[in-house]
Amino acid sequence: MQERRIGSRYAISFPIRLKWKDDKGNEITEEGLTENVGPHGVLIYLPRTLPTVGSKVSLTITENPEDEVSVMAQVIRLERNAAHPQVALTLTDGLRLWKKKVWEHAGEIIAAQKPDGFDEW
Repeated sequence: MQERRIGSRYAISFPIRLKWKDDKGNEITEEGLTENVGPHGVLIYLPRTLPTVGSKVSLTITENPEDEVSVMAQVIRLERNAAHPQVALTLTDGLRLWKKKVWEHAGEIIAAQKPDGFDEW
């Protein structure tokens, strides 16, 4: 299968809160974790209820309680694996804030975890 995603992604786990309205207009709030973070989207793990494809959702990265980052997104794909359900989102509002406070932060964390090189003997 050909890769359709554009841009880099960082495999990183940030705690999140997702809010959306169901078919009856009731607000649903679920907490989960990011699986990977891209400059324009995110794949998240939600352990219980999943929104429907096409739903508009409010996504909040809750890693830093004093500086939570909230953006709007739309569901583009679901992975209904009973053991590990996932939701793919594309951002629709708050891209500049996302890139600065989430995307770049994720890159810094990943870069800090990798050694610059190996010492040769």
